[in-house]
Amino acid sequence: MRHDLLPDVMYSLNNADKFGKHECVVPASSTVKSVLAILQQEGYIGSFEFIDDQKSGKFRVEMKGKINVARAVRPRFAAKSSSFKKWETRFLPARDMGTLIFSTASGVMTKKSAMEKGTGGKLVAYVY
Repeated sequence: MRHDLLPDVMYSLNNADKFGKHECVVPASSTVKSVLAILQQEGYIGSFEFIDDQKSGKFRVEMKGKINVARAVRPRFAAKSSSFKKWETRFLPARDMGTLIFSTASGVMTKKSAMEKGTGGKLVAYVY
């Protein structure tokens, strides 16, 4: 029984990319869809499509081979927009390398988008 889908999805994407798979099937939820959309716009994955299996559904994700590490953050740390640099140094290997993904009141977004809007939120995942 899965309690939190996002870590399962991130590990699945990481493993599929590590072993050279061309596609990966992951469970679906609204948060997973938002995170996949961010990964797609940042260029880590290709297209993804929803597969209706008469339950919660699944996403078929096209892999590009650009993910080194993709992880969900547990527990979800609260982060102010002024403390983003602290989280960047903690989870990413170098400055401006990789992406931090935050869940804010305005939706799921990257660190860059959250800084532009001046909003904080919960740190959900990171990828580089």
